[in-house]
Amino acid sequence: MMQQLRFGLIGLGYWGPKLARNLESLPQASLEIVADLNPLALKKAKGERPWITITDRIDDVFTSNVDAVVIATPVSTHFELAKQALLHGKHVLVEKPLTACVAEAEELISLAEQENLILMVGHTFQYSPAVKELRQLIQDGELGEIYCVEIERLNLGLFRSDIDVIWDLAPHDASILLSLLGKAPTRIEAHAHAHLHPSIYDVAHLNLEYDSGTTAHIHVSWLHPDKVRRVTVIGDKRMAIYDDTNPAEMLKIFNKGADRGVDPIVSYRHGAITIPHIEWMEPLRLECEDFARSIRTGEQPEANGRIGLEVVRLLTAAQASLRGRQQIA
Repeated sequence: MMQQLRFGLIGLGYWGPKLARNLESLPQASLEIVADLNPLALKKAKGERPWITITDRIDDVFTSNVDAVVIATPVSTHFELAKQALLHGKHVLVEKPLTACVAEAEELISLAEQENLILMVGHTFQYSPAVKELRQLIQDGELGEIYCVEIERLNLGLFRSDIDVIWDLAPHDASILLSLLGKAPTRIEAHAHAHLHPSIYDVAHLNLEYDSGTTAHIHVSWLHPDKVRRVTVIGDKRMAIYDDTNPAEMLKIFNKGADRGVDPIVSYRHGAITIPHIEWMEPLRLECEDFARSIRTGEQPEANGRIGLEVVRLLTAAQASLRGRQQIA
């Protein structure tokens, strides 16, 4: 018989209610307690789910009888909240990014391993069926040698005062790159600009290099007239575009490219465009399912703590690059 899982949730901002909905819908699972400092958010949560316990005391979640704690709070709070949850014997799913620095991420991973608990990060786009399909194409060699990956995540807002656009949006793209290429970059150079507030970057470009010769570019912005969520992969056999804003054609494969060593120096191929059928499922639902599965089996989730650590390393290297164009150690 499937083990009944009890969840606690900390944070009822943007992601909290979405996580609550998905946790509640899991088989043999229940959301037992939610915590937030906003009384209106707690009242709304209680109105939607009269059976849950609501509290403005976060410690109530840690001392409750839940099996796991889901943390959807600002990144500056992630380390301490996740640490306390682990110390109270709870499995943890924490929103991205895992922590605000590498040392904190390493400490959480060590603590989770020591306590034999699951530590997972909310890198939701890793669970997108279209991203999984694109990763399979790359792994199977369908696109050939990967020359470069271009990622754009652009919108008008939402401006945040607690973190900059790199720490807000780039975690999604860093986790997508890790998923697609299966490795971390060896060098990163970042350029960022603060237009609206002198100390908070709102537009940024990250250039990444890999030891295989592959390059990647991430463009994130809170100052863009259109909503863009696009990943372009350029291979020597084929090319592909994943467009998260186009549900009907989320993944396109282009049988076109450029061939070297011919006369003239480069010749271009123009072939058909393939749009594979992808069975759509909500990535956040798949993420929550993976968390529950990991708790029940003891196996690491796809977006585990070590993936979260690699993302924090990348973001930290981008920060260092902005200060002095430093190479990743």
